[in-house]
Amino acid sequence: MRFDDMRSAVRTEPFHPFRVHLSNGQSYDVFHPEFVGLTRNSVYVGVPAPSDEVPDRMIQCDLLHIVAIEPIVDGARRRD
Repeated sequence: MRFDDMRSAVRTEPFHPFRVHLSNGQSYDVFHPEFVGLTRNSVYVGVPAPSDEVPDRMIQCDLLHIVAIEPIVDGARRRD
């Protein structure tokens, strides 16, 4: 994924939740732009605890391993 494409997804106003798909098959949901940190080569996605909405840890995802981002249209959280 290109840096500019990820930055656009995070900065879209109004913000639209999206799912980040990685080359290893994992995916992470982004429900708020403040739960994402973006650097030139990586995106850090805040992952909430199962019982909370607030992230309790950050996952580093290399932009080279992001194969797709998809809109989350129903707002439902997916638990893998």
